[in-house]
Amino acid sequence: MVTGWQRLVRDYLELRRSLGVSLEGPGIMLAGFARHQQDAGALHLTTEAALAWAVQPEDTEPVWHAMRLSAVRGFSAHLHSLGPLHQVVPDRLLRRNYHRKPPYLFTSTDVDVLLRAAAGLRPPLYAATFHTLIGLLSVTGMRPGEAIRLDRADVDLARALLSVTDTKRKTTRRLPLHPSTVLALRDYVTRRDQLCPLPRDPAFLLTGAGVRPDLRTLQRTFTRLAARHGIARPPRGPGLKDFRHTLAVTTLTGWYRSGADVTARLPLLSAWLGHRSPASTYWYITASPELLAAVTEQMATARDNTSPEPS
Repeated sequence: MVTGWQRLVRDYLELRRSLGVSLEGPGIMLAGFARHQQDAGALHLTTEAALAWAVQPEDTEPVWHAMRLSAVRGFSAHLHSLGPLHQVVPDRLLRRNYHRKPPYLFTSTDVDVLLRAAAGLRPPLYAATFHTLIGLLSVTGMRPGEAIRLDRADVDLARALLSVTDTKRKTTRRLPLHPSTVLALRDYVTRRDQLCPLPRDPAFLLTGAGVRPDLRTLQRTFTRLAARHGIARPPRGPGLKDFRHTLAVTTLTGWYRSGADVTARLPLLSAWLGHRSPASTYWYITASPELLAAVTEQMATARDNTSPEPS
């Protein structure tokens, strides 16, 4: 049953999306806020209630709290236009202090350990899906959300192509697949179709219930697997997105070590990762001490090669 607050959120999102705004992340946040308001028996939106909800949970980054409050702020302005008893949440009540955490960089041994661990999960289809997800993330550098949003039509094994949709920018990039990746995905498709011949949606990756996986559930499972096998980083273990970081850093490090023209190649990596511009990809240079050392080494070599010979 759709509650009153859920209906209000739904109407707000439909209005904003009709104007061309996707609001994927804020939409998920507002669904949580609607449950909070419904459970509290609230009749109107107040700044106090919005702030109390936004700062949960307490052990997360301040930027997360600010993002949650920002989502509610837009919703509050909409409700206030419908009824003045709804308060408009003021801007900048919470500061967006954000310190980007350095990525966890997986070794090839880490990936092998995690793949074996994933294969031992239950039920069998969930194990096959989780195993495939880890492999897919490690070789493509896709965002975890992009991987679980893949539909069957997005995976063209005959042409060895993956179509990845950026829902935020409404663009699609196509990634060529290595023959070994195609072979692994074919094996997964065979296993998936045996275990779930009648899926409930068109998702490429399926759970044991025959539906698209939930990203938060996958992340919790991954965190447990990593901790159980000694792959951890306090206070939290590595995340699924760290496969993306690893691919980016490994690629850049290899280019620098080989003396390649990284400036010329960087737009290719940016396009592969789905970054808006190479400036976003440059962050990885400072994210890894090894990569930073490679950059320094290449710059020193370039200086030596261009220095005038002593007379």
